Amino acid sequence: MYTRSIFELQKEEITMKIKTSEWQWTRKPQAYTITDDKIEITTNPHTDLWQRTYYHFRNDNAPVLQVKTTDKYFSFVVKTEFDSKVRFDQCGVVMYLNSENWLKSSIEYENEEFQHLGSVVTNNGYSDWATTEIDANIKQMWYRLSRREDDFCLECSEDGVKYKQMRICHMAKANDEIQFGIYACSPEESSFKATFTNFEVTDCKWLAHDGQAPDEN
Repeated sequence: MYTRSIFELQKEEITMKIKTSEWQWTRKPQAYTITDDKIEITTNPHTDLWQRTYYHFRNDNAPVLQVKTTDKYFSFVVKTEFDSKVRFDQCGVVMYLNSENWLKSSIEYENEEFQHLGSVVTNNGYSDWATTEIDANIKQMWYRLSRREDDFCLECSEDGVKYKQMRICHMAKANDEIQFGIYACSPEESSFKATFTNFEVTDCKWLAHDGQAPDEN
């Protein structure tokens, strides 16, 4: 579990670096390297995360590398670089609680013309995919996952500075301690290398809503 003893105070905000010893695997890939500044994952063929919806299958064998936390308000940032080249090759950010409750955000390769930038939210065993098409030549992306109690915000950025909102969602089982981190997989007959850098945990960048007041309980 990452702790607040490994933070640096920068511009009046807390930035915490994740120690290599804090990462924990849920299924290891065929090859990987982990250092303080970079993680590389080489995917196994026929690995994926999906539950039931539309396709009527359940895939739960993708390599997932995470850290634990009980913090209710934070943001996690990571940069991804990848040489994906076969349909559905993907890597990105993840919060995996168990096989039926998780979320992920990534780019999924489709063909030489386009790929899908999107997110999947899975609550109680059913996956919900939201996506948009982007150019197939894009081979890196930043992601930011933010938590406000049991609600989450997923964002992406091409430069690590300006982030665009992808999704706001509720996670039914994210009540206290959660796990979050990175993943990479190849659902078809493929294998590629995904590189993750610039990972850090900060104060929550997803600010409280300043409009209509919440309903009274």
